[in-house]
Amino acid sequence: MKISFSPPYIDDDITFEILDTLKSGWITTGPKVRDLEKLAAEFVNVKHAVCVNSWTSGAALVLKWLGIGPGDEVIVPAYTYSATALAVLHVGAKVVMVDVLDDFTIDPEEVRKHITPATKAVFAVDIAGWPCNYAAIREVLNDEGVKQAFVANNAVQAAFGRPVLLSDAAHSLGAVYENKSAALASDITIYSLHAVKNITTAEGGIICLNLPAPFIDEEIYRWMKLNSLNGQTKDAFAKTQLGGWKYDIVSQGLKINMPDLCAALGLAQLRKYGSLLLPQRERVQQVYVDFFKGKDWAVIPPYKDEERRSSCHLFPLRIKGISEDQRDAIIQEVAEAGVSTNVHFIPLPMLSLFKGLGFNIADYPSAFRNYASEISLPIYPQLTDEETLYVAQQVDAAYERVMGR
Repeated sequence: MKISFSPPYIDDDITFEILDTLKSGWITTGPKVRDLEKLAAEFVNVKHAVCVNSWTSGAALVLKWLGIGPGDEVIVPAYTYSATALAVLHVGAKVVMVDVLDDFTIDPEEVRKHITPATKAVFAVDIAGWPCNYAAIREVLNDEGVKQAFVANNAVQAAFGRPVLLSDAAHSLGAVYENKSAALASDITIYSLHAVKNITTAEGGIICLNLPAPFIDEEIYRWMKLNSLNGQTKDAFAKTQLGGWKYDIVSQGLKINMPDLCAALGLAQLRKYGSLLLPQRERVQQVYVDFFKGKDWAVIPPYKDEERRSSCHLFPLRIKGISEDQRDAIIQEVAEAGVSTNVHFIPLPMLSLFKGLGFNIADYPSAFRNYASEISLPIYPQLTDEETLYVAQQVDAAYERVMGR
């Protein structure tokens, strides 16, 4: 049996939506993008969502709006994909790394220890679809001492009066926090629509606004749309309308707009996400849980509790008492049985770029423990129960062989 790690979900409805876009004669940013923005905002219960061409560019746009740059600091977890920190580096700000909790998410107490007057934002990362402890992070950022020490460099930062809480929700579209959409837990949430994500546009991202007073989300939405297209006052679709050719460039924007051809794919998927695609991921998750809960060596990833529910983007299984080399040997054994797995993630301080910036994995023991024992198992709607059980059985058999049990 051959099991891929994360193939995209493609059905007749998706094919129809893409063909409809091709036949319309309009494939770059236009009506499909607007439809996806409206549907995404409705799905996560915010007023405005902005489509862009990747999570990374979306994060850069948000940091640009906040006016974050040289001399500023942004706190990120050591356990995340590189894009979280790269977005900060792209705007010239300083990355401040902190360790994570046992559930993979950023440690609020480590955030508290690393805040300085130069801290302008915190990126909380929902690993595998499991939401961070946003209430604890908000408590830190709203601490009177933190707010009094906060130094604003512009009017936007002054309006917040504290470091901004940003959610790297690349994994967590559809996750629940405090029994409501997790997008309501932070100031701004950024989702990824990359090819391996729960909803994909092949490449893409969505910025969801949940800003406090005095901000008006609609005004910020317009600013972000403008600055995702070179600061141009009209997109190409608007310019094609009769007599609508004239435009202006009013800011030094970016070129990160999403095309309609990509939006069509995500639009068709998102329409059935809540009713079909997410429940099917939960089904696969449950098969794994039922199998591994009987294994004394298995650490099952968090899925739901009284306030949180994962989007089941990944199944990050951890194995007690193994070394990094033993984990790698298990992955190889499973691969030889036809099953593709992965590891999420190699902690940032273990990567050459960040080593060169002075980060040392020894300073992030929890991140390393999680990484060294983690194997991400396939989880997607197309997996049958039989295939899911086969994956679990191969991991179990590989563990027994490698550990000599």
